[in-house]
Amino acid sequence: MNNIDTPAGVSEIARLAKRDSLVLMSASEAQRNEALSKIADALWDARADIAAENAADVGAAEADGLPEPIRKRLLFDEKKLKDTLDGVRGVIALRDPIGRVLLKRALDKDLVLTQVTCPIGVIGVIFESRPDALVQIASLCLKSGNAAILKGGSEAARTNRILYDIIQKTGEAAGLPAGFLTLLETRDEIAEMLACHESIDLVIPRGSNAFVRYIMDHSEIPVMGHSDGVCHVYVDKAYDPAVAVPVILDSKTQYVAACNAVETVLVHEDAAEALLPQVKEALAAKGVKIREGAYGTEYLDLIVSLRTVASLEDAIEHINTYGSHHTDAIITTDDAAAARFFAGVDSAGVYRNCSTRFADGFRYGFGAEVGISTGKLHARGPVGLDGLVTYKYELVGHGNIVADYAEGRRQFCFEDL
Repeated sequence: MNNIDTPAGVSEIARLAKRDSLVLMSASEAQRNEALSKIADALWDARADIAAENAADVGAAEADGLPEPIRKRLLFDEKKLKDTLDGVRGVIALRDPIGRVLLKRALDKDLVLTQVTCPIGVIGVIFESRPDALVQIASLCLKSGNAAILKGGSEAARTNRILYDIIQKTGEAAGLPAGFLTLLETRDEIAEMLACHESIDLVIPRGSNAFVRYIMDHSEIPVMGHSDGVCHVYVDKAYDPAVAVPVILDSKTQYVAACNAVETVLVHEDAAEALLPQVKEALAAKGVKIREGAYGTEYLDLIVSLRTVASLEDAIEHINTYGSHHTDAIITTDDAAAARFFAGVDSAGVYRNCSTRFADGFRYGFGAEVGISTGKLHARGPVGLDGLVTYKYELVGHGNIVADYAEGRRQFCFEDL
């Protein structure tokens, strides 16, 4: 089940992960980067074995009749492994998220306050059937000094197991504490993990709105929600035809199983007569079926909802009503319309004249991501290293006491340094 041999179950695993997280957060940047580099090399060296385990998972998924979008997410061939490891090396190259000074202020000439970033501690991540997610999450947690407890989709059990075994053993051999990474493999362990509020500092669920809500309702642990991706492209009345069709096509078909693929296209009624025939023809050529209605549906397939709207305000209202606050785009040549769209759409990503598929930690230069948060607290949008650290206040004085300030013998100066 995991790398910690204990009969005590998930609560004991979480307790030991918490203990080891205190060791991990003190590891130097050089040590964390060296471990990541060795992990990337070890995964590439084992690519044939990883491919064999993944082929078994894909074969079982096909035999079980699982939907095509799930099978596409499950595939982890050599190309995907290479792309994933490029992301790991990108994470290595990023600046250390730990120990960054966010604020430095002299409260008095001999009393200095510093706000500095630090790891969160232990992060539990429950993710869908994408083996690359395990590698990305593990690398980001390690780089940010957090211990991680992972639970992947059962469809990817064989692939997840071999990836985890390589990462955990390589990391421990590189000097990391054994509990820096743990893999849970049964559904029952999710409920046990959610009860570990004394040891686990944050839970990141990746899945449907209903699943994320279930996690929030069944745990005292803070939750960073990554829910459905009901994304929109809205074409305004002032638009460039050379931009509209390619952006819609890429947003829908570049990878239909992704949470940042567009699910609804909105077209201003003044643009509909000229644009809709082009859009329908282009989508049909890619095998995309068009549905009227079914707004708010995450298809993750070659299906898209289509609607004409009377105004920009109608488009904004539609997106805020039916969207999942993930990523939404406007196609327009009108700067004022774009500004109104950016101000009015309540989503983690708001784009102009570009594909929704850019909503990705790697494409944002984060190296990778643990997920995309559609909430508004702590982190929003693709969650990379900066979303996996918190901060502490360090205050250095020279025998200072509050009574001196409360009774007027000394005064604060509040000077930013």
